[in-house]
Order: sequence, then structure tokens, then C-alpha cells
Amino acid sequence: MNKDFPNRLKKIIQIKTTLFVGIGNALKSDDAIGIYICQNIMQTNKIKTLIVESGIEKFVGKINSIEHDVLILIDCTDFDEKPGFIDILPIENIQDFTVNTHTISVKRISEFFKQETYLLGIQPKNVKFGEEFSEIVLQAADELIELLN
Repeated sequence: MNKDFPNRLKKIIQIKTTLFVGIGNALKSDDAIGIYICQNIMQTNKIKTLIVESGIEKFVGKINSIEHDVLILIDCTDFDEKPGFIDILPIENIQDFTVNTHTISVKRISEFFKQETYLLGIQPKNVKFGEEFSEIVLQAADELIELLN
């Protein structure tokens, strides 16, 4: 986890209503970590979740129809760091190429969202076919869930 990540995340979500969107392929091991996190975040008045799996482009209307101030897309992301590394970046800081394991860049799809948008990424260890998370990635995800709940 980036050492200042918890403080930056709390600053982003502390006073605004936030929608966390879980992205990933449930059949590609660590790629599904965004789904897992959203399934385990406690929804409150300030935190809402939506799981879109690998088809975020099909949910643009739904995402825009949910009342929120901040949109945080959660996905496994290649930061070129150790597995389990977590960071959050404003979407405008993401280059317009696929930084995750999907075919459309989150930068490109974010152009359709009205809200302030971030990518919360977790460095995967394994994105090969399978339904098991890597232990280190699951541990990082559980720490993030605890931070949010």
C-alpha cells in the first residue's frame, strides 16, 4: 500500500457521497479483486457500491443515475509494483491506454461520468484463469475493506 494512501482516500471520501464501482473478471484470479472489495464494503449513507465486472461500458447510465459526488473505480491495476500494492489516482492522471486487464481504458470510459472520478488500483500477482485470489492481494483487499468499514 502506498504509505500516504489511507490519508488520501479518507480525504477524498470524508465529506462527499462516494460510489465505489467494482471492476474485474471473476474467472481471472486477482482480476476480480474490485468485485470482492465492493461485495465486502458496508454500504452507508456516504458509501454506495456497484459491481460491473468487466462490462463497465454497459453501466454508464446506471452509474450516472446513482446520486453521488465522487466515483471510485476499483480494479486490479499494473502499477509495476509488488503484488498487493494499492494506490488511488485521479482519473486525469491515468494515461489513455489500458492500465488494467480490460479492453477499454478507464480514462476513456470516465469521459462519460459527470462526477469527480478516481481509479483505486491493486497490483495483482496472478490474472490467469482461476477463481482463487493470491494471498497477498487478498490480504491487501481485506485491509482496504477494514479501512472503509
